[in-house]
Amino acid sequence: MAALRYRRFLKLCEEWPVDETKLGRDLGAYLRQRVAQAFWEGENTQVAEPEACDQMDESLARLHSNYYKHKYPRPRETSFSGLSVEYKLILSTDTLEEFQEMNKSVWKKLQEKFAPTRPEEKHKAWAQVLSCPRT
Repeated sequence: MAALRYRRFLKLCEEWPVDETKLGRDLGAYLRQRVAQAFWEGENTQVAEPEACDQMDESLARLHSNYYKHKYPRPRETSFSGLSVEYKLILSTDTLEEFQEMNKSVWKKLQEKFAPTRPEEKHKAWAQVLSCPRT
């Protein structure tokens, strides 16, 4: 029975798309990681809670098949921001990093610009600042 559960989760992982624009935040990648952790022995893994495992598989299958999208249709295709399909571009990792860069203060930008990049240089800079006598 564990082998059947394992194969169902593998099939779900194969069908679930991975969005490369959301590095570290993608549900498909997270799902693959969790399945690998849960079934670390492959088909030989003993499932501690088979009912919970089956329920999770059914829930993920419903999400993947857009069950709720068809059950509760929306009058307009919009996202949380009120925008149409452009939300994929806004939620990409690159765009979020650009927004974070824009929100930095001038002082923080200057600190990052003039800060040493290698750890050895950072220690030298701190040592130099600490060894200089104050006037």
